[in-house]
Amino acid sequence: MTNARILVVDDESNIRELLDEILSEEGYEVTTAEDAAHAREARRGGSFDLTLLDIWMPDTDGITLLKEWADSGSLGPVVMMSGHGTVDTAVEATRLGALDFVEKPLSIAKLLRTVERGLESARKQAGSGRGMLPSLLAPVGRSKLMQDLRDKVQQYANHDSP
Repeated sequence: MTNARILVVDDESNIRELLDEILSEEGYEVTTAEDAAHAREARRGGSFDLTLLDIWMPDTDGITLLKEWADSGSLGPVVMMSGHGTVDTAVEATRLGALDFVEKPLSIAKLLRTVERGLESARKQAGSGRGMLPSLLAPVGRSKLMQDLRDKVQQYANHDSP
C-alpha cells in the first residue's frame, strides 16, 4: 500500500468517482476536482504526487491549466486524460511537461500502470541530485572539521526538506 497523493481533475462526475474508487482501493490518497478552479484550489491547499488531468473541461481546458502550472514552476507529475484527444494534443501536453497521455474510456490496468510509472518517475526525479555530493561541490580539506562538515551536508542532502 502506498500513501501517494493523487489529484483527479475531470468535469465528468462518473469518471471522478470511478477514478477515486479505483485509486483509493489501491491505497492512494485521492482528491477530486470538477474543473480548473477547483483544481487550483486543491493545489493551493496541498501538494500532490501525481495529477490526472482531463483535457476537455468547460471553464479552462487541461492544456491551458497544464501550461499555467508549468509557467508558475509548480507543475509536478501530470498525466493527461481525454476521450477526444489527438496526436497534436498529446504532443503539446508532453511538450508542456505532461508525463503521459491516457485515452478514455480508461482501461483500469493501463491506468494503474500509468499512475505507477508516473509516481516512479517523480520519485526518481526527486531523488536525482540526492546522495553523494559531486566532488567539485563538496567542501575541500582533510581536517576533522571539514570531514564533519561533509558528513553534515551529506546528512541534509538525504532529506526531502527545502
